[in-house]
Amino acid sequence: MLEVTSLHKRYGELVAVREVSFAVQPGEMVGLLGPNGAGKTTTVSMIAGLLEPDGGEVRIEGASVRRETDPVKRRMGLVPQELALHDELSARENLVLFGSLYSIKGAALRRAMDEAFEIAGLTDRAGDRVATFSGGMKRRLNLAAALLHSPTILLLDEPTVGVDPQSRNAIFCNLESLKAQGKTLVYTTHYMEEAERLCDRVVIIDHGNVIASGTLDEVRRLVPAANVLEIEVENPGVDGWCGALREMEGVDSAEPAGLTLRVTVRDLARHSPEVLGWLRDHGYRCSHISSERADLETVFLALTGRSVRNQ
Repeated sequence: MLEVTSLHKRYGELVAVREVSFAVQPGEMVGLLGPNGAGKTTTVSMIAGLLEPDGGEVRIEGASVRRETDPVKRRMGLVPQELALHDELSARENLVLFGSLYSIKGAALRRAMDEAFEIAGLTDRAGDRVATFSGGMKRRLNLAAALLHSPTILLLDEPTVGVDPQSRNAIFCNLESLKAQGKTLVYTTHYMEEAERLCDRVVIIDHGNVIASGTLDEVRRLVPAANVLEIEVENPGVDGWCGALREMEGVDSAEPAGLTLRVTVRDLARHSPEVLGWLRDHGYRCSHISSERADLETVFLALTGRSVRNQ
């Protein structure tokens, strides 16, 4: 449905986006993740046609987007990071304005607005001034405006920034419903739990480069220390007793702390039995075993670093 090939954008000496490529299938949500300043918004702006790339191409259903007024762009809807609303107008008047930009009028516009308000959960507030809305309601109205022309592709640039948990959950439910209808969604965020809940695949960008891409499981496997076994050992040995365990293939670390042994392995299914077999063969009795897998935030920090970004 959407194919992005080698997008490149430079501002003077600064390369904001460097050869970014990915594709999104119909009914799929792809998360575009990265630290602040990584190039996410620049990439989305080039896809939407708000910025002209210095190189690369955007194709929608095989058709290249070549001009600012290219009609193929009507298949896209954009939910920008900054609210694109007029506070002094009512919610309905805002949608009338956006509808006119898409040349939607009369009965078609009324139907489109009713559907958009229903999706956003704002039907009962359609006549109220946007200035009276909470931040979460404005975010939902921002989404409604992007849906007026029934786009097949929806670009969402951090649509939940600054919203309350209820509005955030409502937006999630809306997006899951749109995906179930076959919409194609590109979702930028720096909230990893959002990507874990919503996205089929993720593309991680840092310093303008794609540094990882794939399903959540595929991306997790890029981090060697992604799986941890926590084992309670009834009869641990003296100092250095598990040193040989660290030498086993597939074991990245083994750290005892009292009766608890934490073992990091590369593949839980493959290497856990080997670790437990080693303990048994050496006479150690295990009373409790649990495992955990690195969440996306852990993987993200491992790939992009933990230092604070100022740009």
